[in-house]
Amino acid sequence: MEAFLVSTGIVALAEMGDKTQLLSLVLATKFRRPWPIVAGIFVSTLVNHGLAGAVGAWVTQMLGPDMLRWVLGGSFIAMAIWMLIPDKLDEDEAETKPRFGVFGATVIAFFLAEMGDKTQVATVMLAARFDAWASVVAGTTLGMMLANVPVVFFGEAITRKVPIKVVHSIGAVVFLVLGVLALIH
Repeated sequence: MEAFLVSTGIVALAEMGDKTQLLSLVLATKFRRPWPIVAGIFVSTLVNHGLAGAVGAWVTQMLGPDMLRWVLGGSFIAMAIWMLIPDKLDEDEAETKPRFGVFGATVIAFFLAEMGDKTQVATVMLAARFDAWASVVAGTTLGMMLANVPVVFFGEAITRKVPIKVVHSIGAVVFLVLGVLALIH
C-alpha cells in the first residue's frame, strides 16, 4: 500500500504544470470532448508507466542493494532539481490533428509527450525503490489521472487557482527528502 500511495502522491505533484497537463488543457480546449480525452490519457499512461515500471523492476534485479541505494538517492535528488524547471508545451503538440479521432489523438500525443518526462522517470525510480511493479504503476497512473482529469473538465480555472511554483517546490522537497533518505538508509 505504501508503494501505491507514495507513487500516487509523487506523480500527482510532479504532474502539476507539466507539459502533459498543458497538453490535457490544449486537447480539452481544442476538441471539447472530455470523455474520449480522459480515456486516451488513461490508456496512454497505463501503457507508458507499465513499461517504465518494468524497467524499474529490471534495474532492481540488475543492481546490488548498495549500488541501487546510491543510484536511487542521486536520482531522487536530481528529480528534486528537475521539479524546479518549468515545462512548456511545444507549439507542434498544440497543432496535432485528430487523424485517429479524439481518443486516438490523445493516446498518441500523450504517450509521446510522456517519453522521458518527469513522471515516467519517477515511475522507473519508484518501481526500483519499492520493488512492487503493479502498485507503483497503479499509483502513478492514478496520480496522472488526479492531475489531468480536472484540467480536462475544468480547464484553465484549475491552473489559475493552484500556483504552479508552489506545487513544484513541494514536489522538489518531497524528492529531495526521498533522495536523502535513500542515501542514509
